Amino acid sequence: MPAHLWVVDDDRAVRFVLAQALRDAGWSVAAFAGATEALAALAGGEPAPDLVFTDLRMPEVDGLAFLESLKGKRPSLPVVVMSAWTDVASTAGAFRGGAVEFLSKPFDLDDAVALAARTLPAAADTPTAADPAPDPIPETAADDTELVGDSAPMRALFRAIGRLAQAPLSVLVTGETGTGKELVARALHRESPRARKPFVALNTAAIPAELLESELFGHEAGAFTGATRRHIGRFEQADGGTLFLDEIGDMPAALQTRLLRVLAEGEFFRVGGRELIRVDVRVIAATHQDLEAAVAAGRFRADLLHRLDVVRLRLPPLRERLDDVPLLAARFLARAARRLGLPGKQLDSAAVRRLQQHAWPGNVRELENLCWRLVALAPAETVGVRDLEGLLRAGPGATAGAAAAEGDATSDWQTPLAAAVRAALAAGEPQLQARLRGQFEQVLLDAALAHTGGHRQNAATALGIGRNAVTRKLGSRRARRP
Repeated sequence: MPAHLWVVDDDRAVRFVLAQALRDAGWSVAAFAGATEALAALAGGEPAPDLVFTDLRMPEVDGLAFLESLKGKRPSLPVVVMSAWTDVASTAGAFRGGAVEFLSKPFDLDDAVALAARTLPAAADTPTAADPAPDPIPETAADDTELVGDSAPMRALFRAIGRLAQAPLSVLVTGETGTGKELVARALHRESPRARKPFVALNTAAIPAELLESELFGHEAGAFTGATRRHIGRFEQADGGTLFLDEIGDMPAALQTRLLRVLAEGEFFRVGGRELIRVDVRVIAATHQDLEAAVAAGRFRADLLHRLDVVRLRLPPLRERLDDVPLLAARFLARAARRLGLPGKQLDSAAVRRLQQHAWPGNVRELENLCWRLVALAPAETVGVRDLEGLLRAGPGATAGAAAAEGDATSDWQTPLAAAVRAALAAGEPQLQARLRGQFEQVLLDAALAHTGGHRQNAATALGIGRNAVTRKLGSRRARRP
């Protein structure tokens, strides 16, 4: 008998095409417009599923409540959660509830079918006793500690955070200055079983080297001149919770040795102390440096890097997630207006396009600072391109052609494209899509190579494609030349 799958989604189109794709792959499929309908069918004798695809946001009963209900009845049942709304809380909630995967809409049907094929062999047919559920973690409103983004790189990051939050592994967060590495650490803590314990952050580059040891491990009264009383260090403060060590690459060599011992043994002495202190702390470290190069140069211990780098998460720079600029700007503008007690501001479409053409050398922090300036200085509630003049600071690597966005709607590349398509259709041109796609890809590739100085790997990264794809496109272009 073929495996029996469920598709539960209030979007009729998604429900139909996914169910049909799964049927075409040879499985038996039942489709439901909501969790209430699916649970009623199960209670009424509908065959139990071997795998469930469920939407996250549905009326009456949402996907997470549905997931909890299913797991309560069959803990081993594999469930895939789907959603067009991707954030840390949603993905982490899905994985914490027992989902085997989180699919961001829109997704490729072939990927969904392949996922079902990988998952079904592991599906257990016999229900087992459910593990005790952890105490629910209270939901909090979006605030300054929440990661924001809906671009492909951020969706991938959210999925990784959702999976890693439950595992007590050390994590190394890499990324350029201003990308929000501490927000990743806070998200990992907030969605973990340690959420009710302390989150303690320390920028190791901001503390003088002679004070850093005491700041990390504490000291006893009289340990050194000026130590008039006992000081509890960051490791003890974070006991049971998470310690975030920012700019770990700047830590002095002597302290690297002490940190290595704590990571290996979970114990240390305060400065000047004789009492062995034992702690249970998850360490998340971050850096903008190339630690492998620092190891090669003798500035960072290789064994410490291995301890910290159990899992590595890379936070992309803002120039690699320009789709997130409107969402981030709206959040920052609202926050700045609220804190300054001033009227809210919003960007017009030309201003948004201008911001999406900026290189953002200062990353998300630069965008946030710009929004503060706009709220304080822009004269009208709607911010246009002219309001950005003098406030959007040029920096290294500013993108060429940004000035074009300072015009009006004529800077919209889709308008001339639509005119060209209409003209070609009127002329009866065959295979129009293939020609335009090839030209579009050529423009993208030329611009990316110009931006990176001809560096193929960097151009591929900027475009979100593989280096081999860049090489193939360049090769095919040469082959077409006479």
